[in-house]
Amino acid sequence: MPDFSDARFFDRHTQPHMFTLVLLASISALTMNSFLPSLPSMAKHFGSTTAIMGLSVGIYLGSSAVLQILVGPLSDRVGRRPVLLWSLGIFVAASFACIYAPNVLSFLVLRAVQALAACSMVLARAIVRDTTDTQTSGSKIAYISMGMAITPMFGPALGGFLDGWFGWQANFWMIGSIGIFIWIVTYFDQGETLSTTTQRFGEQLSEYSELLTSQRFWGYCMTAAFGAGTFFAYLGGGPFVGSIVFGLSPEQLGVYFGLPAVGYFLGNFLSGRYTIRFGIDSMVLWGLWTILSGLSLSIAWSYLGYGSAESFFGFMIFVGLGNGLILPNATAGMLSVQPHLAGTASGLGGSIMIAGGAALSTLAGAVMAPGGDEMPLLLLMWSSAVGGVGIILYVYRRNRELQPSDQS
Repeated sequence: MPDFSDARFFDRHTQPHMFTLVLLASISALTMNSFLPSLPSMAKHFGSTTAIMGLSVGIYLGSSAVLQILVGPLSDRVGRRPVLLWSLGIFVAASFACIYAPNVLSFLVLRAVQALAACSMVLARAIVRDTTDTQTSGSKIAYISMGMAITPMFGPALGGFLDGWFGWQANFWMIGSIGIFIWIVTYFDQGETLSTTTQRFGEQLSEYSELLTSQRFWGYCMTAAFGAGTFFAYLGGGPFVGSIVFGLSPEQLGVYFGLPAVGYFLGNFLSGRYTIRFGIDSMVLWGLWTILSGLSLSIAWSYLGYGSAESFFGFMIFVGLGNGLILPNATAGMLSVQPHLAGTASGLGGSIMIAGGAALSTLAGAVMAPGGDEMPLLLLMWSSAVGGVGIILYVYRRNRELQPSDQS
């Protein structure tokens, strides 16, 4: 790994500034959830239903999964900087185009193109691995994630108020304008962090087999998928629970919807502080137990007949807290399996995680029926967390079996 000077803002010859990395990692989350309180308004505008408009989440996630398979090896071939600038530029154009979509189908297609924002998140993690040794990468990713947690904390609330004041289109004016700002910051601050490579793109893609045959890589990927799956299911079913089950307005839904980000912020802070001391596997397991505890309490509370908007969204703080412990550490585990394939691992691992999230988000929308309550969504999220516990326990055992010289 080449040595990089300490970051100096707007100096492309040094490491990118932490502020730049946080922006790059945050734009995808903002694009994914800031407009969710506007789904009922958008359904009226397009003459559709909230459930149909909710497909924009699953389509966004599914497109992200496909794009992340390609962006990792592409950036390992041509460099992080050009891929970042091109993907951000196309993302900005798609964001503004969403405002003028003539029908639901056009809007959903543009949402798929908007998923290029996910490339920035993938490459932010790869850039950390380019410039940071394995021992501290989990900690640095956690601090970046702590910064990006501010986006889902305030994004839905801001989106709800923008909808109430100016209409749903204001959300996409905001997203596109922020995309322009991030492009400018990236252009002036992000130099090239990738070492010179002579491999062709096809050769880069062929190296997926090196990762796909690693049980540890699969273990960390699937653990992240099941842990994050609890949150993606929440994204798919939460707007229905808030607006239909509990009758919240867009402004109220926006405020409540951002509560998991409070826990996510704290979880990433704890990861940044304690990962080096306790190790990534322990932090992941504690995160999953945290999610299970919160969801179990929420299920019990609703079963006893005390379910409310305050209890449902309040217990989601545990989901955010657990993911703040899981995701940076599971990501560090993915990237450490084959460090020379950091970009490929980041893209492939992210794709697997997001694909699982897209499935759970779509399933969450399907299980929520008019006249029902929040229980089907809670049970779906609980089952996802149980799956994550089983997989990380397998990774624990696998790591004990392997010698340091044979980590595969």
